[in-house]
Amino acid sequence: MFEVKASNGTVCIKANFSAAFWTSYETGSGSQNATFPLPSSAHVLNSNSSCGGVNASEPSLAIAFGGGHSLTLQFTRNATRYRVRLLHFVYNLGDTDIFPNASSKEVKAEDSMTDILADIDKKYRCVSATQVHMQNVTITLSDTTIEAYLSNGNFSKGETRCKQDLPSPTSVPPAPPKPPTPPSPTPPSPTASTYNVSGNNGTCLLARMGLQLNVTYSRKDNTTMTRVVNINPNVATAMGSCSANLVSLEIRSEDGVVLGLNFRMNSSANRFFLETVKLNMTVPDAQGATVQAANNSLRALQATVGNSYKCTTEERLRVTPSFFLNLFSVQVQAFKVEGNKFGSAEVCLLDGNNMLIPIAVGGALAGLVLVVLLAYLIGRKRSHAGYQTI
Repeated sequence: MFEVKASNGTVCIKANFSAAFWTSYETGSGSQNATFPLPSSAHVLNSNSSCGGVNASEPSLAIAFGGGHSLTLQFTRNATRYRVRLLHFVYNLGDTDIFPNASSKEVKAEDSMTDILADIDKKYRCVSATQVHMQNVTITLSDTTIEAYLSNGNFSKGETRCKQDLPSPTSVPPAPPKPPTPPSPTPPSPTASTYNVSGNNGTCLLARMGLQLNVTYSRKDNTTMTRVVNINPNVATAMGSCSANLVSLEIRSEDGVVLGLNFRMNSSANRFFLETVKLNMTVPDAQGATVQAANNSLRALQATVGNSYKCTTEERLRVTPSFFLNLFSVQVQAFKVEGNKFGSAEVCLLDGNNMLIPIAVGGALAGLVLVVLLAYLIGRKRSHAGYQTI
């Protein structure tokens, strides 16, 4: 059991869970995997934990264990729900018990956003195993009970269960089939707009793109509807944040669309990529009034750090089976942006394929001309061979 207390002694965060960690590290004889649990000796690191307030806007629970390892849960909330916004893991390769024969003795840190959330004044409960994937670390949480913003210092009686614990939808008798509703008319290509995210060290994200949402959802009458919506940059606001390995961009439009994009850096490969796409969209005729979709394991829009990713061809990015993010005239650069300008462009495969078509056609025509010319020369040579008829 882990608890964070305020200065007056009241408990504001309470957590009880099991955790197992997997990562790989380098040794003199190659890469080696390490798997280790959160030990029973793990304890709250009070110096890095907080109930939030003036000096720390977001509550956090920091847990220390072993030879210099720590796991931190950072919380945030709105009017109705709270969530573990970020899971931050620090591990020390100098711990020979866990990382024998490690080539490096450095301390590494990785983090990831999570889908751990619950209603205010309810505890989060998840018996099933839940995996959180980071760049080079996978954390598996199980038998989890967490609650932040406690009102009386104890776990609330009410609970919000994780989706893994809920019954399978197949156990519910299917509703009578109804014919699908025709999709909404496809709007024209969206207008490309430039988005800029800056931090303490300057610009960390520069992106120019047109954004189109293709969402399939269930309506209140149990019919299925596909809606295609353009993000209008003239009525949208954008904000974001920068960190060493994660850059986030959030776009909000006046028609109730909240689109989040997270870019991550792969330090070992010196490349960045789009890792997470999240959508929260107000749809009046949907069964739940809002449509939500998320995927935090993407590997899209990849380029070398210092360069930009560019694609003039429309890209259809499959986020979930019911949500596609269509990108038009995209050029994006994350983490290292010099002079607020795009670096050298790394062209997408779709643009490369479009260039190959005229090259292939030209090569085929040139080959055809060469075959005709050779046939003509061979035929002419044969016509002069032997005696001439008188």
